[in-house]
Formats: sequence, C-alpha cells, structure tokens
Amino acid sequence: MDPDWTPHRRDDGELLGWIRPEGSGWVAVDLLGHDMTEAIEWLDAEEALEARGLGWLADKWMLEREGAAPLAVRLVEVTPERIVVKSEDFGAIDAPLRTYELGWPAPAALRPRVPGDTPLIF
Repeated sequence: MDPDWTPHRRDDGELLGWIRPEGSGWVAVDLLGHDMTEAIEWLDAEEALEARGLGWLADKWMLEREGAAPLAVRLVEVTPERIVVKSEDFGAIDAPLRTYELGWPAPAALRPRVPGDTPLIF
C-alpha cells in the first residue's frame, strides 16, 4: 500500500477501504486491495466505498488451486498485510479446518462464488 492512500472509515470507525490518487482524480480501493472505480471525484470515491460497505466480505468465495478443484472458502482475516481464508465447513463442528494465507492485494485465485460453481468443500 502506498503511503498516499487515505483510509476511509464508516461513522463507527470500521475501515471500508482506501482512496488513492490517480492523475487528477481519485480511485476507491476495497479491503482486498482491488480498485473499485476508475479515477473519479473524491466524494464519488467515498460514496462507492460507503455503498459497498462490509457485507460483501461475508459472501461465499472460491479459491482456485493449481492442479486441484476450486475450494469453497470463507474470509477469516483481511488486512493490508495478508488475507486468511478457511475451507467452507457449513457450520459442521467435525469438519476439518484448513486455512490458507494469501498475499495482499488478494490474488485472482480468490474470487466470489458464482452460479454453476461446484466447489470442493472441506
């Protein structure tokens, strides 16, 4: 993360992402480190982060793996240092727990689950 990125927080202090300069505009960056917008006005970048909120972090995710089927995962930790995901257990207390530490920004191998995905679980 570049030091000229400005954190953007909700009223309760929760971090929603960052706003970074680009040319004469500003780009909204989500918590996974991905650009959400093109270069836009500052207030529009704030609005983009506010509209997205934090709920999307609880969505279902897939982790693409080389030489293996995609794995259904949930986000456990998201920081500018690392992203940790765990294998989906659907609430089963006896399911094996596997965690995977990913770099930040999130690699393309971590993606939202889409209709038609047949994820490997556990």
